[in-house]
Amino acid sequence: MARTRKQDLPPTTPPIDDTVIDHLAGEATRMAEVEAIVRQMKKQVMERILRGELSHHLGYKPGEEKPAGQSNHRNGATPKTVLTEDGPVSLAMPRDRAGSVDPLLILKHARRLPRFDDNVLSLYAQGMTVREIQGHVEELYQVEISPDVISTVTDEVLGVVREWQDRSLDAVYPVVVLDALRVKMRDEGVVRNTAVYVALGIRSSGRKEVLGLWIEQTEGAAFWHRVLTELSNRGVQDMLIALIDGRTGFPDAIHTVFPQTQIHQGVGHLVRQSLTYVSWKDRKAVAAALRPIYRAASLTAAAEALTAFRTGPWSEKYPNILPIWQRAWEDVVPLFQFPLAIRRLLSTTNSVESVHMQLRKIIKTRGHFPTDEAALTLLVLALRNISVKWERNISREWITALPHLLLLFDGRFTPVRE
Repeated sequence: MARTRKQDLPPTTPPIDDTVIDHLAGEATRMAEVEAIVRQMKKQVMERILRGELSHHLGYKPGEEKPAGQSNHRNGATPKTVLTEDGPVSLAMPRDRAGSVDPLLILKHARRLPRFDDNVLSLYAQGMTVREIQGHVEELYQVEISPDVISTVTDEVLGVVREWQDRSLDAVYPVVVLDALRVKMRDEGVVRNTAVYVALGIRSSGRKEVLGLWIEQTEGAAFWHRVLTELSNRGVQDMLIALIDGRTGFPDAIHTVFPQTQIHQGVGHLVRQSLTYVSWKDRKAVAAALRPIYRAASLTAAAEALTAFRTGPWSEKYPNILPIWQRAWEDVVPLFQFPLAIRRLLSTTNSVESVHMQLRKIIKTRGHFPTDEAALTLLVLALRNISVKWERNISREWITALPHLLLLFDGRFTPVRE
């Protein structure tokens, strides 16, 4: 039988008279009594809606004659307790003889209203453990909840994670950044640092999107070929520029799957690697000294800036920085074929690091993950929260770089508005 649509339901009941509210409030001398009154009112309203849904389903109201030929009829009520944001509510669920009513307010077999699940998943996305969520939810709802209930809610999101990982993607991404985040995983009784590889794309609208997450012990051409083939199967036909930080085996794999893609070294990675050797008080100054290298107007100017850094005071104080840039220089050189507008876009696209920072805040409280699925579940839920603001923001760097991208990659993508 077709589900009842919301617009087909009977009109809502009139609001409760103010004098009734005043009387009830006057009787409540303590906050607990007020909350009890609110729960009782909620119970009555919910039961009234459920009875209205049954009346609409049967085609007649209580006390009226059944329609001609109608065999189905009311059949009492069943007690049921559901969890709401204000605590547990005991309801009398009206039944029909045929058992065919399918209420919209509280779905069959549901013991939790959607807000309960949202609260649990939000806490899980913030990195809380099942036991921590259990304690928080018990305090919030004033009812004992077993860890199994919490686990059931979090397990339900595994389907969402799989859908997210398998969802269709855009045909073209002007820029894709590939980086790795380290998490602690339990493997055969031993906790190890494991890489979670993140692909962050810039869509043709200028908005950011995480294309996927992959967990792998070791990287290489075969692994990257599998990742890129997966992206291709999900609809990606072209990537204009891929930013990497020395990913082993990546160039061979991407030229097999996306032969036109240009590969470039992400300078953001070089800056971050350089600053790991710098004390906190000097980081701002050293970062400013490195900026003329990758923001130079030409390759010649960049080489001069690198020489100036080599002969400057920071190179002497932190001798490990210069070799990082010298080893990667051949990978940095191709960036200077682009105008400064595109290079600024590629530099800010390394904001994948800002994503990592937000994810690290969440996972640092977890200690370690028991399985890959547990890690992916938490990370996907967290990314869902992080990416909300991406729907509203388009960077100025994208707007400035767009005319250059259209000219240099003529015909390979069309900008869109969302």
